[in-house]
Amino acid sequence: MKKILTTLTCVGLLASSASADFARLEMGLGAWAQNSSGKINYTDNGADGTYASDKGSITQPYLWALVKHPVPVVPNLRLEYVSLEDEGKGSGKFKDFDIGGVTTDVKYNMKQYDIIPYYNILDNTAWITLDLGLDLKIVQASIDASDKAPFTGYSGSSNFLLPLLYVRGRVEIPATDIGLEADAKYISYNSNAVYDVRAKIDYTFDVFPVVQPALEIGYRVQKVDVEDSSSLNVDLEFSGVYAGIMLRY
Repeated sequence: MKKILTTLTCVGLLASSASADFARLEMGLGAWAQNSSGKINYTDNGADGTYASDKGSITQPYLWALVKHPVPVVPNLRLEYVSLEDEGKGSGKFKDFDIGGVTTDVKYNMKQYDIIPYYNILDNTAWITLDLGLDLKIVQASIDASDKAPFTGYSGSSNFLLPLLYVRGRVEIPATDIGLEADAKYISYNSNAVYDVRAKIDYTFDVFPVVQPALEIGYRVQKVDVEDSSSLNVDLEFSGVYAGIMLRY
């Protein structure tokens, strides 16, 4: 019996190794139909700034690439880019500008560059992949408030780095070229939280020996919930369907 169990264990390990991809490159691009909503209140040192989103929907491009290698200990790498845009109505006093008693149009943009080192916990083992890592999200934010007398308008920008935990799960449906995938980036502190969650289905055209094109469609939600009662309250959400093309090498 012991010999049988040992043999079965070895076969299982060999099967797992055979199914794993020791080196892989994937990339994709597409469009995300973002539906934005939320508000911002700024009250530091007696300020009374308020912002309310009224943009509705806007479509933005996205890009991503994934590199997997066989080098032990060194993490794999995933890179992403997307831009978030919103506009609404603002009034009152903020940190860097004072709209005053009028209400004016406010637009802001957040370009996001994600650098994600990660490890394969499961690598296509029994058709299941599980990745864990750290997302270093670089945000380039800009804001523009329109000129509306007596307010003379404002334009400013800032850059910051946001670290988030990263987890990704994928299931390859046996005997098909269909994959189901979801990933999440998340950080939380006290009552503050930021998360970016996606779920998708993709279909790979397994017709070429080296390059495999694919299509993906899914749903994405990004949420920023900051509750600093002394100065800043932010409650913003971007959500909607995305779709794109992929290449696998």
